[in-house]
Amino acid sequence: MRRAGVLLLAAVPLIAAGVYFVVPADSGESEGASTAAATAPSSREDAKGRAEQERAADDALIAGLPPGLAAPDKKELAQRLVSSAENSTTEWRTAYGTIEDLGDGDGYTAGIIGFCTGTHDLLTLVERYTEAYPDNGLAGYLPALREVDGTDSHEGLDPGFTAAWRAEADVPAFREAQEAERDRVYFEPAVRLAKLDGLGTLGQFVYYDAMVFHGPDTDAEGFYGLRERAMAEARTPARGGSEKDYLGAFLDVRRRAMEARRPGIDTSRVDTAQRRFLAAGNLKLETPLEWEVYGDAYRAP
Repeated sequence: MRRAGVLLLAAVPLIAAGVYFVVPADSGESEGASTAAATAPSSREDAKGRAEQERAADDALIAGLPPGLAAPDKKELAQRLVSSAENSTTEWRTAYGTIEDLGDGDGYTAGIIGFCTGTHDLLTLVERYTEAYPDNGLAGYLPALREVDGTDSHEGLDPGFTAAWRAEADVPAFREAQEAERDRVYFEPAVRLAKLDGLGTLGQFVYYDAMVFHGPDTDAEGFYGLRERAMAEARTPARGGSEKDYLGAFLDVRRRAMEARRPGIDTSRVDTAQRRFLAAGNLKLETPLEWEVYGDAYRAP
């Protein structure tokens, strides 16, 4: 997936404040300087406290909502849907050991969610896995992974990295690490934000699939950039808008971004999957589902 940008959801807002000091003529500048220095930490602490309060309020709101896509059966369905687009199969557990260069500029794409050597998420996965299991079969490639991060280069990875990845994918701990990183970086942030935007299960999946494909980036082509553009075209349900209208706007924005990034790209994961569910009014993503991706038909009974 694409490189993770600077996430803004939990960012502490900057506070611009005008502070005026009345300084006696014989006091010099030291008093004002020391007062300003004392005020700055206080402002940062206040901002941090407000951010923590806002997050606690968001947590409380989410806790009172239905599980949606986080329900075990819906989460399993979400992985099957994503896998149909990422790996051309709904059997997503067969993809732990997949690895190939797709020629898209992201280097090697591997594993259950398409971790990429060129987009930082594969590097982060191997680093976190190595912290827990230092003697794993991929640890020796960390220097090379750091060097190629952000590029499509195989320097230092060939010829052994692909074989090492496939071998490590037979280790239960590495499979668990892939799932944990998928949830930490993509699934959980997408579902959380969708719920805060007032979206149901389908909308939560729409966010998740977009997070997977576009990456948790804040630039124009990243997930958060797409959301900002969609919100400029339609209000979210949390802001009093129509859920169907907002999701339609989001899918329109996403499709345009996909085509701008790769002219001629197959956008069927949007057109004949998510948009089909939306057109049917299936906002709860209830089964049975039928969809098509890249010309292949799938069904979830």
